Order: sequence, then structure tokens, then C-alpha cells
Amino acid sequence: MRQRQPLLFLIPVLATLVLTGAVAAANIPDDVGMYGGTPSRNMVSDETGLPSTWDLSSGKNVKWRQPLGSQSYGGPVIAGGKLYAGTNNEGARNPAVTGDKGNVMAFDAETGEFLWQAVHDKLPSGRVHDWPLQGVCAAPFVEGNRLYYVSNRAELIASDTEGFHDGENDGPFAAESSSKKIDEDIVWKLDMIGELDVFPHNLAVGSPVIVGDLIFTVTGNGVDEGHLTIPTPLAPSFIAVNKNTGELVWESAAPGTKILHGSWSNPAYGVVGGVPQVVFPGGDGVLYAFEPKTGKELWRFDANPEDSVWQLGGMGTRNNLVSTPVIYQDRVYIGVGQDPEHGEGVGHFYAIDATKRGDISETGKIWHLSEADLGDSEAFHRTISTAAIADGIVYIADLSGFLYALDADTGEHYWTYDAFAAVWGSAYVADGKVYLGDEDGDLAILKAGKGTDGQPEVLGEINMGSSVYTTPVARDGVLYVMSRNTVFALEEGAQETQSGP
Repeated sequence: MRQRQPLLFLIPVLATLVLTGAVAAANIPDDVGMYGGTPSRNMVSDETGLPSTWDLSSGKNVKWRQPLGSQSYGGPVIAGGKLYAGTNNEGARNPAVTGDKGNVMAFDAETGEFLWQAVHDKLPSGRVHDWPLQGVCAAPFVEGNRLYYVSNRAELIASDTEGFHDGENDGPFAAESSSKKIDEDIVWKLDMIGELDVFPHNLAVGSPVIVGDLIFTVTGNGVDEGHLTIPTPLAPSFIAVNKNTGELVWESAAPGTKILHGSWSNPAYGVVGGVPQVVFPGGDGVLYAFEPKTGKELWRFDANPEDSVWQLGGMGTRNNLVSTPVIYQDRVYIGVGQDPEHGEGVGHFYAIDATKRGDISETGKIWHLSEADLGDSEAFHRTISTAAIADGIVYIADLSGFLYALDADTGEHYWTYDAFAAVWGSAYVADGKVYLGDEDGDLAILKAGKGTDGQPEVLGEINMGSSVYTTPVARDGVLYVMSRNTVFALEEGAQETQSGP
């Protein structure tokens, strides 16, 4: 039986962390980490001295590497001297735990030493709720000694960043099946299927964001196995939960019966025009903004043209929102897309005025990029990537493998880079460079900026040995890259003693 919790906790807005609607990466404490680096989700870092070349065979500029499972999509996230990665159980870190599971692994960020892992059984309902071998696909949020994430079982979990290395079982949850040093120490968990009636389609995926005492996430609510009905249209797609207790504070089922496929994105937070707001991508292709402490809707924006049509299997012109919104200077930037298995299709990318209220599908549109804006030779396709915005330039990749550099104010197109492979992750801007991974396993390093004569300056293209489905992350002068089955720490001047392919 579901129980709605009263609103008991307010959100303290820390003015020292808020800069024109985005939180500055330089102001994020060392023990805080999340997808995008900041609550605004802008894929940009202040880090410098990062490598632009390395050699995996000789170990040049390779600090360390560690194997993961066979498919890895969640992270990497670095905080408090640790690296966290969402993956599956094919890496067999614990010989006593076998079979298909969803894992979160914790490593020492300096040395690469494996510390502990969370391991979750697959849901018995099978692929309708928990697709085989996908593992934990969302990046966690780390704050102090707590790690928050959404498991493959649609559980929102808080755990101790020390695992059982500190010899304590933090509570109130104390029902762990094992408390060895290799194991996860769960503090609390919220079962979104059992307690909120959520029906995740294929997988629950959401990288939470925390502001004050509240943690925000999408739930994964979606359609049935036949893609024809929504089993629980009144179940929440977006929730706010007390980070200390795991109690539900508010919820929204905003898409309701209009969910197209699933809900697989992440919220962003910022202060826009002096007003705090948390922005959620809906499973209906609509972007929703809420007052964080109450859940009151501030505005909504339909990211699909009025005449767009949804068709099963990805053949239509209406799209989901799988990308994560980026809040930057009172605007929200986001593109539309679908399940990557649906393939290529017509895409759209928007800059939205987030100071407006109500239905701002027309009034809030500052500029809009579609295939028509780029001509026949280039087209903006569906995207599941998050934007990076630096020095007035937006860098956004589409699933087809094109990275676009656009003017953040006008949408003017500066250049396009062709990765010649699908891109699932996002461009990452740091140290005057743009890093971009692709499905072929190549990591491109480009010079940030407007380019020359409509062309980007390519500094290098290095193959990481297997597909790079995630976004690189920089911390303390080290670039962390996660391929499908390995996580790498890359540092200028480093020399790995045991190198390999």
C-alpha cells in the first residue's frame, strides 16, 4: 500500500554555489560527485593539465586501469577519493556471487584498488522490467559518506561510501545478506515498484540529483511489454525523497497516460531568474519544471513539433527525452531521442527560456535546431547525449555520431565532427579540449572553440579497446574514461607498469 509523506523538509539554497542558474564546478566539494559534475548537468570542468594523448599498449600517460563487467553504462563518478561505476556482474569480483546481476563498483581513485561492490539480483519478471546483462545503468550521486543510486530493480538506494571497510552496519537497513569488506552497506532503500506502483519498461534508469535534504530522480515508469498500454499511469514518473530517511516527500505522474515508451533520463537543478527549479524530462517528450520543495509545476515544454507522430519501433517523428537537460544562464538546453535500438531518426535540439511559466512550448523557444537547419549534407538526428556549454559554445552529439558546435545564444552552427560511429555518451569540455567517446571505442580529442573555416581542430583519436558508451570525467588533473568493460585513469606524465591492450 502506498503512503504519501507530508512535506517536512525545506531546501536551503546555498547562494555561494549558485551562479546564474548553474553551479560552478570549482565550488563543488571534493566529497561530492554526480553525473554532469554539478546539479545543472553541464558537461564542463575547470580541470587543467589533462592529457591529449596516451598509449594503452605502452602505458604512457596511463595511471591505472581496472576491469569492470561486460557492459558498463553508469558513471564514472569521482568523489571523496573514490571512483564509482555502474556495470553488470560479468567481472566476477566475488567468486561466490555468480550469474546476471546489477553492480556498482567502488575503486580508490588514486591507485585503482578495488574496494567494494553493490550486487543486485535481476527482477523475476524478466526483460519487461530488467533487461538482461545491462547491470546498473545510471550514475550515482555522492555526498559526503553517502552514495545514492537507482538499481536495476527500480530501488532508490542510499549506501555507505565506506562499505563495510569501517566495520559498521549503518542503518536503519540492516538486512544485507553479507557484510564482508567487499560488500555494500545499505543505509536505506525505496522500492519504487513495491511502494510506488512504478512499472519500469525494460529498466529503471535515473541519475539522481540532491539539493539540500531532497533527492530527485525519475522512476522509469513506462509501457507494458507489448508497448500498447501503460499499466500504472497514476504511478509517479518523478519523485522527491528525503535523503536522510528515504521517505517520499512529493511525486508527480505528469506524463500519465501519455508516456510513449519509458522514462530514462535525469533531472537537473538550477536557480533561474532567482527562482529555484528542478527540471525533469518526461516520457511523453515534454520537459517539466517544478518548485523543488513543493512539487508545484512552474512550466512545461513540448520538445516535439505539433505535427510529430509516435509510431512503435521508432519509425515515427515524435521522440522521447532520453537526454539530460542542462541549465545555463536562465536557459535549458536539451535534445530529443529514443531507445538507441530504434536507430536513427529526425532529431531536435532546443534552447529554452526557463524564466517563463505555464505551457511555454512556443513562447519559451529561444532557438531550435533540426535537420532542416543544417541542409541536406548534414542533419541533426536523435540524441541521448547531454550538452556541454563553455565560452558561449554548445557542444552536442547525436546518436548518429555527429558532434555539433553551436552558438549558445543564437544556435549558429560553427562546425560538425563525424565520429563515424554511434555516440551514446556526451561531449566533455575541459582544459581547452573536447573529449568524445563512441561505439567503436574511439575517444576523440578536439580543440574547444569555433574551429577554422567551419572545421574543428582534431588533436587525436585513440581507441580504448571496447565501446565507450559513457562520458569522460576529470578530477584532480586525471581524466577518467570508462569503456564497456574497463575503467581507465589517464594522467599527463603517468606510466603504467603493467600495460596491455
